[in-house]
Amino acid sequence: MSKGEIRVSPVRGKAALSAFVNLAYRLNANDPKWVPPLKQEVFELLDPGKNPFFSHAEVQPMIATRGGKIVGRICAHIDQLAISQPAEQGFGPGTGNWGMMEAEDRSVSGALIGAAEDWLRERNMTRALGPLSLSVWDEPGLLTKGHGQSPRVMMGHHNPEYQAWIEELGYRPVKKLVTYELDVTNPFPPLIQRIVASGERNERIRIRSANLARLDEEARILVDILNDAWSDNWGFVPITDQEISYAVKKMKPLLSEELIMFAELDGEPVAFMMALPDINAVLKPLNGNMFPFGWARLLLWLRARRSDDMRVPLMGVRKHLQSSRMASQLAFMLIETIRVRATRRYRAKRAEIGWILEDNQGMVAIAEAIGSHVNREYLVYDKAL
Repeated sequence: MSKGEIRVSPVRGKAALSAFVNLAYRLNANDPKWVPPLKQEVFELLDPGKNPFFSHAEVQPMIATRGGKIVGRICAHIDQLAISQPAEQGFGPGTGNWGMMEAEDRSVSGALIGAAEDWLRERNMTRALGPLSLSVWDEPGLLTKGHGQSPRVMMGHHNPEYQAWIEELGYRPVKKLVTYELDVTNPFPPLIQRIVASGERNERIRIRSANLARLDEEARILVDILNDAWSDNWGFVPITDQEISYAVKKMKPLLSEELIMFAELDGEPVAFMMALPDINAVLKPLNGNMFPFGWARLLLWLRARRSDDMRVPLMGVRKHLQSSRMASQLAFMLIETIRVRATRRYRAKRAEIGWILEDNQGMVAIAEAIGSHVNREYLVYDKAL
């Protein structure tokens, strides 16, 4: 371990931002399970002119140096939409955040988190909640179980040493997020099949595919259901119209009408489920670079989108139906429809569902009923400032 004073400074200018982005590729180069994100995606995430998160948040990336060498990074941020939520739902007044941390060792980690805490205190925050990179809708939490496999699309992967380094600074876990893995090649248990069949006979219920020719309209329906379904959940922050458009633009190459399903009850959309083919297996050997040959490899994959693995990042049932038998039935019908389509069209073998709040009893019960098991756990921490 190199010695010397650790200095943490705010990122200012293109050179410092490039150093911030590139550091993750060096520090994770020897982790065979880490999936390097496309660098242009990381730059865009941190670009106030492109990422609508900045329209309601103040964000400050920082880098740590020691002996003239860059040895760490972190991003502190305050989300005005998050601090306007009820405190009992996870955020609330006075709660700031940090995330995107990468550090050579525990001393660097301590200096980075300390600098992020100071930045938050200077802006009258009284509590730090993290890691969040950046929004709760991006990559929340620190991976604490599941380091032995690469993450699926849009999920984080972290150095296993980070957990002890964070907890040594007085942070305590406040929420566990879990993902479930499911073998989609096998039919569901007989009870679930009967529930699905009963729903198919119910003339009030209609399961339909998304119409990507009307993508903006379908996205608004989806997010309207999502904001309603998740509104009482821990960590909920409403998604803005600008964030809807931004997310649709980013995910559009991965979207398929066969893998985005709506459930209608008496003609009204009341539930949805979205699945994505796992692009991470293609991204991994690119090491974050589209050129010189990465773009061609990516284009070929996008044309076929064959994937052993799928991920279900989002699903929801309107709040007035939650805790009812109808909610579970609609969920099982959506899952079964997408399972069949994913195996036939994409030759999928596995699916990852989540993240899911560990104490979301309804979703946990559904995940367990279809025979899935927890494959990854993420912890979100907090600390009084």
